[in-house]
Amino acid sequence: MRLLPFVPERRLALAIAVAAVLWLIPAPVGPTLGTAALAALALAVAIELVRLPGRSSFTMTRDAPASIGLGDHATVNYRFVNPTGAALQVVVQDRMPSCVEGGLGLATHAVAARSALVVPVPLRGLRRAEEPLGAVGARLTTSWGLVGSRVRIAPTDTIRVVPSMSGVRRFRLLALQNRLDTAGVRNLRRRGEGQGFAGLREYVIGDDPRHIDWKASAKRSKMITREFTIERSQTVITLIDCGRGMTQLSGDFPRFEHALSSAMILTDIAAAAGDRVGTLVFDDEIRAFVPAQKSRGALHAVRDAVVPVTASSREPDYASAFRFLAAHQRRRALVVLFTDVLGVRASRALLAHVARSAQRHLALVVALRNDPLHAMARPDEVTNTARLYEHASAAELLESREEALERMRRAGAVVLDVSPSTMTASVINRYLELKGRGAI
Repeated sequence: MRLLPFVPERRLALAIAVAAVLWLIPAPVGPTLGTAALAALALAVAIELVRLPGRSSFTMTRDAPASIGLGDHATVNYRFVNPTGAALQVVVQDRMPSCVEGGLGLATHAVAARSALVVPVPLRGLRRAEEPLGAVGARLTTSWGLVGSRVRIAPTDTIRVVPSMSGVRRFRLLALQNRLDTAGVRNLRRRGEGQGFAGLREYVIGDDPRHIDWKASAKRSKMITREFTIERSQTVITLIDCGRGMTQLSGDFPRFEHALSSAMILTDIAAAAGDRVGTLVFDDEIRAFVPAQKSRGALHAVRDAVVPVTASSREPDYASAFRFLAAHQRRRALVVLFTDVLGVRASRALLAHVARSAQRHLALVVALRNDPLHAMARPDEVTNTARLYEHASAAELLESREEALERMRRAGAVVLDVSPSTMTASVINRYLELKGRGAI
């Protein structure tokens, strides 16, 4: 606890040093001047202490958002209120938690007499977590700068870094403006398999042969199938692997975070299309589960469930995840699995359970590419003997991976082999395609 209500500044120390030099002048001039200088300095300090606001009168507050999306930007507002008749220099410092980037740091601001100053400070979410924002300290001085007073606040506010909703908002806005094509999403046609006839289109592999219109096919010399109005009570479940393979960085964030972002956008679009939506996150155990539901709050229920989940160094237990899914989702659904696939041997359990799940559900496996591995496998990257060995190893791994993906396709699963940074549009396009064909 400080004994003095003020703290001396550097300018005061310099003034005392100058006054002390006067004492070196021979008597009686030196002591007289030195005494006068010290008296004047003491009077100036007393006047400045009167001008400085007390700890209870100067107000410093912080207004921070309760949550911020991972990778998103937000603003924290600091407000300083100076009730005195003197302009103040406020040297303020805060210390933000490691889950965000930004904050005041150490900064100086001028607050005019009898006025308030609001300082906006940008923040960016770096890591999903919930942490206290911590204390804020400030040192107040007047224009004289001889002494200052200190103010400290320790609010109990916290900030929570959650999965980013900016992608969801962007896709919603583009959908409202009929500009989804700018994000790589093909036009959504509200058609599918139902009772009402919607129109004709060219047949593609996977369409029900019973819907082929033979008369139209004969006229156009190619296979034409009938489309029907969509059944609006289907179910979409996202399965998100948060095991060891999902910890690898893709850009600034782990691949798990990219999978979460795509799953959130898919959940929002599926819910808007009238589908029941849910999610399951797992590594070697079930980390989060939201049963399929059809409500406006489904997206927020999914987001709140995955907030505390982070990718771990554990191996994913596909058997446990698919058993849990079978016990809690008996109705046919589109099961969208976001996972890492690297070789037949490593994915043997995944292959078996995807094949078994495909007997009841429609499985869409989103296999996240290892972009550095693909770059290493390009022939133009071979520049020396060491790179040649790296190229051969990468090519062998990718060949094994493609074999695993092909086995999943033969087992009845729909497979997307995509880069984590660009997979969202591909996932949405495939969902819309499956829904338009009535495959769910």
